[in-house]
Amino acid sequence: MTTQPAFDPEWLQALRASAVVPPLRPRVPLWAGQSVIGSVEPGLLNQKALHDLLDAFNQAGQLLKEEHPLELGWRLLGDVSISLNLLARALHGAGLAGEWRNEQLAVHDQFDHFKGTVERAAVRPLGIATAAVHLAGQTPDGRHWVQQRSHKKSNDPGLWDTLMGGMVSSLDTLETALERETWEEAGLKMTALQNVTHGGRVLTRRPSLEGNGAGYVIEDIDWYRCTVPEGVMPVNQDGEVEQFRLMEAVELVAALQRGEFTTEAALILVEVLEV
Repeated sequence: MTTQPAFDPEWLQALRASAVVPPLRPRVPLWAGQSVIGSVEPGLLNQKALHDLLDAFNQAGQLLKEEHPLELGWRLLGDVSISLNLLARALHGAGLAGEWRNEQLAVHDQFDHFKGTVERAAVRPLGIATAAVHLAGQTPDGRHWVQQRSHKKSNDPGLWDTLMGGMVSSLDTLETALERETWEEAGLKMTALQNVTHGGRVLTRRPSLEGNGAGYVIEDIDWYRCTVPEGVMPVNQDGEVEQFRLMEAVELVAALQRGEFTTEAALILVEVLEV
């Protein structure tokens, strides 16, 4: 029986601590009716360039209302999805959002009730919680398939990742997101893989550079494991992967501890290796 290489305890502690980091600056709630759907830095939505765009996009009336001091925060008015997507367009136009993807993500409140959808580019500046799926793949002899993210990606360019990682859209279940993203990122059909099982869930809460540094990541990641049969090779379909590589466990542990992987992938692969 092969013994898995051990992680340095201090590195492991630092990795786990890096998954949950408080905001860099105070944030206030983003309300929709009586529901909290996100959070923002107070000054983010007060910027003149943003308000000029909001006025142009929203001819019907006020879109946002700043509230203080009893209910400190910002309240979104009108239909949640319509108003959120108008706000997303304005944030993007003012250079305060991430890369525009034309992808709608589900928006839930503090009680996990579905409230609407929003363009993916706006979720970090608005502190909206998101969901993601990852797939960790091993060969029958125990080697690990990993991918290097494209150097052109806006987030973590060039870092290493699990075999597949992607967000869950508003139209997805975890299973449909897993199937779609595995094909788009790795060119693999789920029917070609073996022993696909749910491995667990990791949580990440940390500051984001989006919104000119005013973003905050709140993401729950469900990860799966699988066996990639001999002769089955991942091939990227969407241009977001630089390369795939097979790593022995010793090589993978060393690369993880050198900081060559994304935080999310490192958290997942640690769990894979510790099983």
